[in-house]
Amino acid sequence: MKTQDGFLVINKDKGCTSHDCVKQIRKLLNTKKVGHTGTLDPEVTGTLPIAVGSATKFIQYLPQGKTYIGQIKLGIRTNTDDIHGEIINQKSWPKISNEKLDKYLNRFRGIIKQIPPKLSSVHINGERAYKKFLRNENFKLLPREVKIDELTLMKWDQLNGIIEIKIKCSAGTYIRAIARDLGEILNSEGCLLELKRILACGFDEQNSIKISDIEKEKRKKNSKNLIIPTISALNHISSFVLINDEQINFWQTGRAIKFDINYFKGSKSFDYKKPIKVIDNKQALLGIGFLNNERNNINPKLVLNAK
Repeated sequence: MKTQDGFLVINKDKGCTSHDCVKQIRKLLNTKKVGHTGTLDPEVTGTLPIAVGSATKFIQYLPQGKTYIGQIKLGIRTNTDDIHGEIINQKSWPKISNEKLDKYLNRFRGIIKQIPPKLSSVHINGERAYKKFLRNENFKLLPREVKIDELTLMKWDQLNGIIEIKIKCSAGTYIRAIARDLGEILNSEGCLLELKRILACGFDEQNSIKISDIEKEKRKKNSKNLIIPTISALNHISSFVLINDEQINFWQTGRAIKFDINYFKGSKSFDYKKPIKVIDNKQALLGIGFLNNERNNINPKLVLNAK
């Protein structure tokens, strides 16, 4: 039986790697074409969208923002910037009001530069940083620009030195680095205590499922019902409809489609600069295209069922 294309939104448990989830789903759905939309650290729980079948080709076109709820423990610094690492320094934390603490958090709002943790998937000369870290190599990581769209102070436990935050950020942001740097700014130390991702690539925690749910539905032969169609994950992208067989044939053979910009002038929903999802008049997804410089053709970039 052919596996349905689309996305599974997994609610990942602690201790499980993103690749572990992919391997389990490959086995459950009996298909090799499975991929995750971005690594979630083993100790981080929450939303992990998994692409199945041809949906793997569309991962790069998903929304890239992510939202987390996390706890930062002041007074402790570790070699991994989270509570699971080796403690390398301890220091008292300041007595500070919610209002003053929130002002310190302004340092992390907007576009900032951060040095990723050494135990991370950042590339150094073609190799992941965590591999060098695990070999106890001495190396440095350069600061990287990330964007923090929202950072909300949810709770400040002065007695135990625990800060709870909600953070909406760009892909590539390390909350562990924020925990470490906030500790330093407060003339203390800091590390990440707990972290849960509640939104990723347009999918939220409310629509997530456990891998055990897939196993249950598979026994009932209902596992397909859990898969979100690929087109539903691309609602943020403008659509262009191919209205006849000739246009569809042109598209499937990799040829440009004529585009009349006057038809879309004044349409706030159509974004000329970004990817365009191409569909037929039955709302079936045909692929992704981009406008040429003259804006008179849509050039195919990703074609499903190419001939």
